[in-house]
Amino acid sequence: MAADTTPAIERSFNPLRIIADDVASIGGVTMAGIEALGEFVLFTLSTFSWLFTRLPRRDTLIPNFYQIGVLSLPVVALTGTFIGMVLAVQSYAQFRGFGLETRLGAVINMTLVRELGPVLAATMLAGRVGGAMAAELGTMRVTEQIDALSSMGANPIHYLAVPRFLGCLMLIPTLTIMAIFMGVVGAFGYSAAILHIDSHHYWENSRKVVGNFDLFCGVFKSLFFGASIALISCYRGFHCEAGAEGVGRAATTAFVHSFVTIIVLDLFLGIGLDNVYYYFWPETQPLF
Repeated sequence: MAADTTPAIERSFNPLRIIADDVASIGGVTMAGIEALGEFVLFTLSTFSWLFTRLPRRDTLIPNFYQIGVLSLPVVALTGTFIGMVLAVQSYAQFRGFGLETRLGAVINMTLVRELGPVLAATMLAGRVGGAMAAELGTMRVTEQIDALSSMGANPIHYLAVPRFLGCLMLIPTLTIMAIFMGVVGAFGYSAAILHIDSHHYWENSRKVVGNFDLFCGVFKSLFFGASIALISCYRGFHCEAGAEGVGRAATTAFVHSFVTIIVLDLFLGIGLDNVYYYFWPETQPLF
């Protein structure tokens, strides 16, 4: 009988086995994602349960408020100022082509109040505070400090997660208002001093377009952004993998997931708030 000269790689080739392995891999990733989502939901429910049953002590709240709010103000103010100036630079040429330079303030201020201000403040908070929270809690998990708290009878979520959640939730509206204010000031300063746009018409057009509901929308959305940043960052810290690499991965993942969540929430909250506005003021709804 002649020897089988078929290469071993061809004899081992089995399309059904390859398909089965791919399906198993997809199933494993799906199950891992569902498991992580379930753990995150349980973590969120536990945080809210402690939030409504017993608030943290003052000596644990004040340091977190200082780290989250006070130390974030300079970077938010500086970034907001330059974002406003960039908007003025990039929009001026287009508006000048239509002879609408004086309406530049209306568009810039509306953009800052409704969208860029809240998203900018939330992104800065996720980068400066969210990553730091995930790294700090991850280090405590790796060095077994969280387990030590549990062994001493203290609930780690109540002691570590709730103060950070309250800090992000209560202080991000202030950071948002700061980002909006500095962006408006920066845009006006550049438009008046460099672009020589008439100040009266700049502010008059802004007053006609930007209203109280627009400011409410920006601050309202920031509450959801701050809550999601705190929950995601604390969750990633509590479920950090072992080693320095795990801590770094937790900090990076916290920022990436927070940023994606901010963008998704901004879309759906914007749609919902627009529907609410047109429900109460239907005469302002566009015809097309």
